[in-house]
Amino acid sequence: MKNDYLDLTIIIPVLNESQTINILVRRLLERYRNCSVIVTDDGSTDGTKEIVKKISGKNKKVQLLDRANEPEHGLTASVVDAALRVKTGKIIVMDGDLQHPPEKVGAIYKALDDNDLVVAVRTHIKNWNLHRKIISKSVSSFVYFVMKSRNKQVCNDILSGFFGIKSDLFKSIIKKGKRQFVGSGYKVLLDILRMSDTKLTMAEVEYHTFHKREYGKSKASIKQFIAVMRSTLR
Repeated sequence: MKNDYLDLTIIIPVLNESQTINILVRRLLERYRNCSVIVTDDGSTDGTKEIVKKISGKNKKVQLLDRANEPEHGLTASVVDAALRVKTGKIIVMDGDLQHPPEKVGAIYKALDDNDLVVAVRTHIKNWNLHRKIISKSVSSFVYFVMKSRNKQVCNDILSGFFGIKSDLFKSIIKKGKRQFVGSGYKVLLDILRMSDTKLTMAEVEYHTFHKREYGKSKASIKQFIAVMRSTLR
């Protein structure tokens, strides 16, 4: 249909993703022509902003949010700032490094018709070394335990960075307690579930292509894991 995805904004938080952002945005616009895209840049120095500016100059559906001069930096802060600018009814958040498959956006969008929140769940992770698998499993188990002990909602991939949410819901959570988000952190979904005071209807969309990066450097680090702990225990 002509108006498919007209009610969708895809938020892509980035930091130095010049090798992938053009590919990702192109794929999204080819599949979901009427969607809006906000690329929220947290201070890239590798030409990422210039690439997005060039894209937005040709397609008004693409917007660059430049956060280089903001006092607080982090993926979560980038997503929150972008969400407050959304004018559509649905939001999908995904990474800019091509590890989140664009072809799953349609399924997430459709599932938002009947749900407040839709989480893309990694069911098979390729090319992770044993050390990273152990750390990831340990952190996920800890987060799950704490959230359940506090009677908070959980899902099968609570640390997912690929999810969809109704815009009004996201904005209401932000406006109720923006400072409760760990802006310097990396797990927006975790903060949303922790901060929500109401029972949300949730669905999951599985994907199997979370693999080793083909371009650029992974940003996984001890700093990220500490940020997850801060989000969980806040």
